[in-house]
Amino acid sequence: YVMGGYDGTNQLSSVEKLEIQQSNNNNNDNFFYKKHVQSSAKTTKKKMSGKGKGGRGEKKSTTASAKAGLQFPVGRIGRYLRKGKYATRMGAGAPVYLAAVLEYLCAEILELAGNAARDNKKRRIVPRHLTLAVKNDEELNKLLGGVTI
Repeated sequence: YVMGGYDGTNQLSSVEKLEIQQSNNNNNDNFFYKKHVQSSAKTTKKKMSGKGKGGRGEKKSTTASAKAGLQFPVGRIGRYLRKGKYATRMGAGAPVYLAAVLEYLCAEILELAGNAARDNKKRRIVPRHLTLAVKNDEELNKLLGGVTI
């Protein structure tokens, strides 16, 4: 705004231009509204990142685990599947699925072991708590029946 009119030097979106035109029509009305549009017009100016290239810095790479929303390493599991020669070809979803299954099993066992530790009035999970968790759960006992912890 320059003395109540728009000078066109700031870069505004089409919505802000429409708001300015509407507010210019009602010159004396909505004085505070004009001030708000004026202040938002100042803040919409693009700032340079200081890295050159017009503000396009290097993109932060996202891991496959982050894309899948998992904690377990999808890339590492995929590498193990490829190096293990389990099959000549492997789909892109195979390591994601395997990582999700392993993460679920680990979370289930840790939750039950944490409950067992709390029952024994301990704050730390020890191997005995893991054993109790597996033995007290029917499905985990069937899955890990022959496993020594």
